Amino acid sequence: MQDLLQSAFDPEAFRRQGHALVDTLAGYLAGAQTGRRETVTDYRHPDEELAYWQADFSRPPAGDPLPLLEDVLERSIHLHHPRYMGHQVAPPLPLAALTGMLTSLLNNGMALYEMGQVSTALERVVTDWLARKLGFPAAASGFLTSGGTLATLTALLAARAAKAPGDVWERGTSDRLAVLVSEQAHYCVDRAVRIMGLGEEGVVKIPVDDRFGMRTDLLAEAYAAARARGLTPFAVVGSACSTATGSYDDLAAVADFCAGHGLWFHADGAHGAAVVVSEAYKGLVRGIERADSVVVDFHKMLLAPALVTAVVFRSGEDGFRTFQQKAQYLWKDQQSPEWFNLGKRTFECTKVMMSVKVYATLRTYGEALFAANVDALYGLARRLGEMIGERPDFELATAPQANIVCFRYVGRGGGGERENETNGRIRQELLREGRFYLVQTTLRGKLYLRVTLMNPFTTEAHLAEMLAAVTALANRLHPAGTAG
Repeated sequence: MQDLLQSAFDPEAFRRQGHALVDTLAGYLAGAQTGRRETVTDYRHPDEELAYWQADFSRPPAGDPLPLLEDVLERSIHLHHPRYMGHQVAPPLPLAALTGMLTSLLNNGMALYEMGQVSTALERVVTDWLARKLGFPAAASGFLTSGGTLATLTALLAARAAKAPGDVWERGTSDRLAVLVSEQAHYCVDRAVRIMGLGEEGVVKIPVDDRFGMRTDLLAEAYAAARARGLTPFAVVGSACSTATGSYDDLAAVADFCAGHGLWFHADGAHGAAVVVSEAYKGLVRGIERADSVVVDFHKMLLAPALVTAVVFRSGEDGFRTFQQKAQYLWKDQQSPEWFNLGKRTFECTKVMMSVKVYATLRTYGEALFAANVDALYGLARRLGEMIGERPDFELATAPQANIVCFRYVGRGGGGERENETNGRIRQELLREGRFYLVQTTLRGKLYLRVTLMNPFTTEAHLAEMLAAVTALANRLHPAGTAG
């Protein structure tokens, strides 16, 4: 057994395996970026995929891990392919992936400073940088956590501690609390509110306008109606941007409303707040500097591997309101606002060294790399919107504000009763063929094909090819040239 452990930790074996894996991944990058690989994904039924790996697991230990790793690579979705246009997940920078190998080997936990000295300090540098980009004052402070859902829950717990009556953490509450939010907000807001025990009535949804942005003119009416039902709203969530359509709420109007009613203003900028690095697009989040808390995913528009999410508080003290429990074996004084003992502010105790990936990117390339990515992808989405608008057989849900474009095939006859079925079948055929990967969403009862442009190597030619593929599939399904 000791020989097996020594073999598994052998530095020379690690060197050989590491060189071989990097060579393999470099080949993958070259093939994906140039489009030499024909497909983005080779879709298989879940039962088929499970059976494949169950059979693999039944075999004796292989000794050499490279064939296994090559198999995982081959059978996965290739986000670095320019025809990947699916979910809001970045094709990570190669540097960030290399940094991930370093931090995985070091494995320094971050509940308290002495276990994660470097990564804790770098987390402070990264979140301070982001706070400045958001326009927050010097008193702002933040931290990193694993994903937008956990970040949103953390922020809303801080909002409840700051704005709800009494000390909820110590004494609990029977108050019927509520959060006001756009009906197009990410589902994590609804989930967070329910986890907090506020139930369905604790989510007060505000209708959206023709561009799928919150009707901020209805906030006062919704607030009054909630109060009349015995609810106590304590926060408003503004989307920057919404997940389905990439639409931005009017954050300045939300800030005005919250200031006038003493409510917490949380900006869900998981996807779209990255525009603060862009001179061309930062106007989309005007008013975000007045938010009490903001969430930003580095693994969406800022090229980091999943998951790396920042929660930034306009007033740093608010970041310590969420958790108050004692853990004397970790720290002596729970009430002391020590920025360096992150377990006081996050759900996570043993947290991965995610800050190193972001810091290494900033230190190597500067924030100009982030701006270039945002500008390229947002600009490309606008061009796709124009291309769709020029074709009478397509319908655009709304002019794109972010890098998300929702459209549907309607045919030259203007569509028909089976449009939803047709567009759903188009999407399934695209997935089966594997040359393009895009998803779908339903807006006001209509099913739309949804493109999220995440890859900076995607070009206008790829977009034209994708639209041609959609048209060809529609004509194959309905030779008459309509969706109905």
